[in-house]
Amino acid sequence: MVSPAIALALLPLLITLIIRYRYFFVLLYRAVLIRWVRDCLSGLSREERAFQYILTHATPGDSQSILDTFDQWCSKVEFISNIGPKKGKILDRLLQEHCPITVLELGTHCGYSTVRIARSLPIGARIYSVEMDERNAAVAEKIIRLAGFDEDMVEQIVRPSDEVIPRLREDFGVERLDFVFMDHWKRCYLPDLRLLEDSGLLGEGSIILADNVIFPGAPNFLRHARRCGLYEVRVHRATLEYIRGIRDGMAELTFLGVK
Repeated sequence: MVSPAIALALLPLLITLIIRYRYFFVLLYRAVLIRWVRDCLSGLSREERAFQYILTHATPGDSQSILDTFDQWCSKVEFISNIGPKKGKILDRLLQEHCPITVLELGTHCGYSTVRIARSLPIGARIYSVEMDERNAAVAEKIIRLAGFDEDMVEQIVRPSDEVIPRLREDFGVERLDFVFMDHWKRCYLPDLRLLEDSGLLGEGSIILADNVIFPGAPNFLRHARRCGLYEVRVHRATLEYIRGIRDGMAELTFLGVK
């Protein structure tokens, strides 16, 4: 048993740690504890609860209303790791600058970023959105269609990314990827980047935007991108979506072509 004197001596250290890591404690509370309690009480997944909220609060066919309602849910009700409005503006700007025709999204999750991408694309553009979790994919499908985007613009693929990428040309007729957005498992970033390189679908000027490269982080992905000589790399500094005080960033890779 710890003596009162030792406990008193450790108190300043404990207080310092709590203050220093307070935002991480907030994240733990919002992303884990609240989710666990509401999963048990509702019998629904967090993503299904988000869809119910959007269905009753957003305007169907209005993509901005869908995104705003999603942001409100994630900020005030339950935490979901979408790209969020602040980093979303970086995504918006890049899409407007490059006007991609063929987009690959790795990690549909609830469809937030899919809607954000789709609304910024030119007429005739197409998104191939990959999600391996069938339950999340079902929620995303509803949200994407609620926002007003049909199957001609957004095709959802419910399979692991490492199975999809090598077969994009054969199964979906993709000849070039103009823009790739990565927001799936961070451990998959580097293997999937190498699959993209091997696929021959990246052309000079193709953009790869990867979220959360600072937190939780994708150090091996960043190291490869910087050292391989295939990309011009820029990291956009930001904070974690819906949680202020936790540093994060997005990596923008511009493919220079095979040398």
